[in-house]
Amino acid sequence: MIPLLKAFNDQFGNIDWKNNDKNTARIEHDAALQRVMIDLLADHTELFKQFSDNQSFKKWLGDTIFGVTYQQQAGQFLLTLSGSCS
Repeated sequence: MIPLLKAFNDQFGNIDWKNNDKNTARIEHDAALQRVMIDLLADHTELFKQFSDNQSFKKWLGDTIFGVTYQQQAGQFLLTLSGSCS
């Protein structure tokens, strides 16, 4: 799963967390996840097959990665704000 997270983080860095609400961030997340899964197709065919054919797996993977990443980004944004208010 490490290559998936690295590839996703590389793609996900393009999302503007500060200026997007959670719904917009989720839309951008889902698009980035789709691109990552297509990029991983050649080396991780079983993972891609599960992502493409198994809607429960796709939902779980998307929800899990979005939840972790959104919380991390929101936390970093709050730390930045609190540091600029000092």
